Amino acid sequence: MVWPPVTDLPKDVRGLDHIDLELLSLLRADGRMPNNALAERVGIAPSTCLTRIRRLREIGAVRGFHADVDPAWIGRPIQAMIAVRIRPDARESIGRFAESLAGIPAVRDVYFISGSYDFLLHVACADVDDLRAVITERLSGTGLIAGTETYLIFEHRRGS
Repeated sequence: MVWPPVTDLPKDVRGLDHIDLELLSLLRADGRMPNNALAERVGIAPSTCLTRIRRLREIGAVRGFHADVDPAWIGRPIQAMIAVRIRPDARESIGRFAESLAGIPAVRDVYFISGSYDFLLHVACADVDDLRAVITERLSGTGLIAGTETYLIFEHRRGS
């Protein structure tokens, strides 16, 4: 994957300067790049680089570092996106419902969205029976759901 050259980055984004933006671009391309290599690539001292990366984490520009593990390698080869609509009379429970989604092992990502649905969930399941259980027991079983729509994912490619 090719990342945009630093010259193509905006001049100022939410108070970040060109060095911060370049660091973010480099980290996005390779989140495991060592501090010394980052510092060298942007032309600053390693101690300065470390301070900047710490600040980027503190302000939320860098939300974390993680391994992008293929779900099939951990026994969850069936992936789907599930659109979820909350019942109109259960709107006060949206926050509690969103928090409960994190407790479902199959749920990889939760998106609170606009439109005819309230949430979009990325799930990875062991098999179709597991997917059905997530929908019928873990979601619809809460009594908060007005409806769901499930889309199987045949292939996934990470965007830039």
